[in-house]
Amino acid sequence: MPLHYPLDLRFKLLAIASQIEVRDASDKVLLYVKQKAFKLKEAVTVYSDRTMGTALYRIDADRMIDWSAQYAITQSDGRLLGTIRRKGMRSLWRARYEITGTNGALLYSVQEASALIRILDGVLGELPVVNLLTGYLFHPSYVVVPASGAAPVMRATKQPALFEGRFRVERLGDIDGEHEELVLLGILMMLLLERVRG
Repeated sequence: MPLHYPLDLRFKLLAIASQIEVRDASDKVLLYVKQKAFKLKEAVTVYSDRTMGTALYRIDADRMIDWSAQYAITQSDGRLLGTIRRKGMRSLWRARYEITGTNGALLYSVQEASALIRILDGVLGELPVVNLLTGYLFHPSYVVVPASGAAPVMRATKQPALFEGRFRVERLGDIDGEHEELVLLGILMMLLLERVRG
């Protein structure tokens, strides 16, 4: 799937079930997710568009609700692309995730750029009336760094929005072509898990 950056991820906030649309720089819909509500074990199907006629990927948790659950990312034919997992307790102050390949080897780390923004967004987001403004005041950002420790290859940044959650995904450096879709799907799942922050 050729990607034309920056990508725009739009979350419907007022829907019972989370819905995300991924658009490229030309405003073309690339991916669409409508997550089933009230599931104890996360299972997400990623479609080519809003009609949900063509399933492209599946993302499945390896266990019920858990801080350290691992999510297998597969193509529609069942071929494993890799996994993403939250770094448990270390993610309380600053979100941290790991993206691994089919053999379980660490490929990339995803981490939140600022713990202070996370705390302010979380605390003020719980206050009546003030929570309406946090979407304009605080913009959490997540960077994807190769396991080698080289410069970041992607960044997802929250954008100002009132009735939807919006993130912009930018490509910052070279990334292996076969890893690009895995990293994008990893970011998508991470944002679904972090969605409670708006």
